[in-house]
Amino acid sequence: MNRIVTSISLSLDGFFEGPDHDIDWHTVDEEVHQHFNDYFRTMGGFVEGRVTYELMEEFWPTADQDPDSEGPMAEFAGIWRDTPKFVFSRTLESVGPNATLLHEVDPEQVRGLRDAASGDLAVGGADLLESFRRADLIDEYRIYVHPVILGRGRRFFRDSEDRQLLRLVETRTFGNGVAMLRYETVRAG
Repeated sequence: MNRIVTSISLSLDGFFEGPDHDIDWHTVDEEVHQHFNDYFRTMGGFVEGRVTYELMEEFWPTADQDPDSEGPMAEFAGIWRDTPKFVFSRTLESVGPNATLLHEVDPEQVRGLRDAASGDLAVGGADLLESFRRADLIDEYRIYVHPVILGRGRRFFRDSEDRQLLRLVETRTFGNGVAMLRYETVRAG
């Protein structure tokens, strides 16, 4: 059965963006980037909010045409182009190639997308992920903790009245100090 998973890079103190929306503190070297490629290549689709989609679409479709882009960077451009994308936005009127525009998070529709996909769905974007989390649609969290304390910025997990139990299923430490923690959602039943 396909799952809905998220992968997020966080500082040790829990921020996914610095105070000016910066992510230049991400420690993505060739080993980490290849790990992402190997993982994302298996996805049945990318599920994104408008902001994440626009940022990704601005760079990745032609990233492998840059002569300075090689190895995992160039490889991911092809993964991005070839993987179906589902974009949730109330303001966009159209999306690019290999993308489907959706306006509202309807849990039944999302489960239908998941079940029809050729593999797991990777959800990205803090606001969209929060909507998915509140609707209990996230099956797995892949948290990549980067070796930095930012002190301030935008926290990934928002305040919530709901407690969500998770089960640690994998850890991995990369040579550059990034640690991956992979958790499955524990559901009653």
